[in-house]
Amino acid sequence: MAETAPLAVHMQGIQKRFGAVHANVNVTLTVRSGTVHGLVGENGAGKSTLMSVLYGFYRADEGAIAVNGRPVEINNADDAIALGIGMVHQHFMLVDTLTALENVMLGAEPHWLLGRATATVRGKLEALIQSTGLHVNLDTLVADLPVGDRQRLEILKALYRGAKVLILDEPTAVLTPQETLQLFEVLRGLRNQGTTIILITHKLKEVMGLCDFVTVMRAGAVVQELPIAEATIEGLAESMVGRKVNMGRVEGSQRAAGEVLLEASGIEVRDAVQVLRLSGIALSLRAGEIVGIAGVSGNGQSELLDVLSGLLTPSNGALRLGSESFTPASWLDPQTARRLGLAHVPEDRHARALVMAFAAWESAVLGYENLPHYSDGPWMAHGRMTQATADMMERFDVRPRNPSLLSSKFSGGNQQKLVLARELGQKPRVLLVGQPTRGVDIGAIEFIYSQLRAMRDAGCAVLVVSSELDEILALADRVIVMNQGRIAGELAIADCTEAGLGLLMTGGNA
Repeated sequence: MAETAPLAVHMQGIQKRFGAVHANVNVTLTVRSGTVHGLVGENGAGKSTLMSVLYGFYRADEGAIAVNGRPVEINNADDAIALGIGMVHQHFMLVDTLTALENVMLGAEPHWLLGRATATVRGKLEALIQSTGLHVNLDTLVADLPVGDRQRLEILKALYRGAKVLILDEPTAVLTPQETLQLFEVLRGLRNQGTTIILITHKLKEVMGLCDFVTVMRAGAVVQELPIAEATIEGLAESMVGRKVNMGRVEGSQRAAGEVLLEASGIEVRDAVQVLRLSGIALSLRAGEIVGIAGVSGNGQSELLDVLSGLLTPSNGALRLGSESFTPASWLDPQTARRLGLAHVPEDRHARALVMAFAAWESAVLGYENLPHYSDGPWMAHGRMTQATADMMERFDVRPRNPSLLSSKFSGGNQQKLVLARELGQKPRVLLVGQPTRGVDIGAIEFIYSQLRAMRDAGCAVLVVSSELDEILALADRVIVMNQGRIAGELAIADCTEAGLGLLMTGGNA
């Protein structure tokens, strides 16, 4: 029985401060061997800090740690690895220009002769792949690996180094639903082989479906710890946020859609090797409605967002935005899009929405720095930009409220809220949003949903691309399903079911 299994990890009275921020407040965490233990809480609740203490990235100010019943001192990651603790971070720690095999070897070469070291590592990895089901092509460059394979490679790397306790920080944040299911099958297999897994996640359905125990943190402290058999999604959400949370559809909020603000027809996109990525796409966005784009990731949704936002020119097709029309010979560009009242929240906030080395106030004005209220003639008005960012942070509850903090220092959820604050703050007529709540906690998700509905109610045409069917069903007034670069179906929300949308997503008929 899991309840009687010996303890793999026991953290007692952990205190950790960063200046005035009390990140961990007298935290006690008990994790049993051979179980999957969920660690949940809002962004900034202290989850990652606590696991960083266990992995040796930080040293606790106070408290004690025991591993397998033995008191230990963990001063750095090497100490943690020697104790059989491995950690897979939300943002992968891989070198794109090295192969999968070379990434595993890096820093853990078993011999000074490269050929002998490579053969030894390859043999051990092939045995691990067979025993765990973590299938990865070891000779492929990381840059060429799909996201799901990179996730598996990170886990292989930890297991190769002897991890018996595996910490996973938001492991499904960038995975498709299919990749998530595959990962969970692997994790169940690892648990059955005796590996202890600590899962940091915001996705409570995943906690309920995978974990044996769950610990809830809020404001740096543990507020609940219980077996998963005694937990409910609603109860966990309330413990995380400190109040009841409504993640479902707000009934009675839909209004009649207004004029067409964006219209696309005959959109075709071919990639660099002439593979058709979008074919015959026709859609319209009307004032006062949210249109959801559903589909398994990789079926053209990303290319569609890029075309509509002016980041990608199609090989064929036409676009009308407001009073202006565009063809491939003279396509929309992002600057023109902003002038015509189109705002875009990209799917990948790191690659497309933020400059991680910029201060928050710089990221908060990206693309809008030439607006009159941000400039004094040819000069940027730094003071007004900083004040505007502080106002955005207050309005969208971005934590910490420090416009001078580097963009990279904010949690993923707070980075997302900063991007949304920037784009929604311009009061666009058309809003394109890709994966609006990826890596975002429950309280922030509820807030983001309310903001998108408010934009719709103010007369904005909103397009939401999401790999989460629950999200589409909660937000959309109309749903377009994409499959293999084509529109597989279009339904009013009243006609949508998860089963029906799932059939359309996989090429069937609803």
